[in-house]
Amino acid sequence: MSNKEYSVEEKLKSLLDLQKVETKLDEIQILKGELPIEVSDLEDEIQGLHARERRIEEEINGITEFINEKKLIMIESDALVKKYEKQSENVKNNREFEAINKEIEMQSLELKLAEKHIKDANEEMGDKVRVLEIAKKNIATKEVNLKHKKSELDKIISETIKEETQYRKESDKAKSKVDPRLLASYERIRKNYRNGLSVVPIVRDACGGCFNAIPPQRQSEIRQRKKIIVCENCGRILVDEEIVDPALVEQITK
Repeated sequence: MSNKEYSVEEKLKSLLDLQKVETKLDEIQILKGELPIEVSDLEDEIQGLHARERRIEEEINGITEFINEKKLIMIESDALVKKYEKQSENVKNNREFEAINKEIEMQSLELKLAEKHIKDANEEMGDKVRVLEIAKKNIATKEVNLKHKKSELDKIISETIKEETQYRKESDKAKSKVDPRLLASYERIRKNYRNGLSVVPIVRDACGGCFNAIPPQRQSEIRQRKKIIVCENCGRILVDEEIVDPALVEQITK
């Protein structure tokens, strides 16, 4: 911004020029609606579902490894049972017979325990597989929805990109002509209201933003354009109707 001192009227006109451009940008955002947020939320949701899918797959892999370990134990125990049964045919005394029988019993218990572990693990795996299938279907549904919403958004963006780029250039140019402190106030006010209007005219003796009545003396001061005056009720910057683009007045009064 140059060192030139701008009059209050010039400052107000610069703000109105900026607001006019930013209103056009707002219209483009309204056209996009909630699509950008919906696309972002769906992308986050799908990412979370994929993470859950990976966790379930890791759990299934862990259960599979556990089952394989138990199957090895069963093979080893079965082999030992057969080995001890064969040895029992050649025992020389009761002590040896009891010792071998004890080993057979222990390995038989190991077999049964491994079988139970495998049965329980298979049931758990079945549950995990069902949950995984539901997760995959959910992901597929969400991805179709995301593709549809992205297509809608991309279409709007392609139709408005040229205008939006031009308006953003005009916005930057307009901002360069506004005093930094006044610009900061303008932007703060703009964020406070859904319609984004920071500068409003007097309409039917009232603030064009909140429609609170403006006293005649205050109106006279606004028309003189000698100082920046804000609405005491809503804080918007007030201007007289003559300085304003008729389209803004129409937007407020319709």
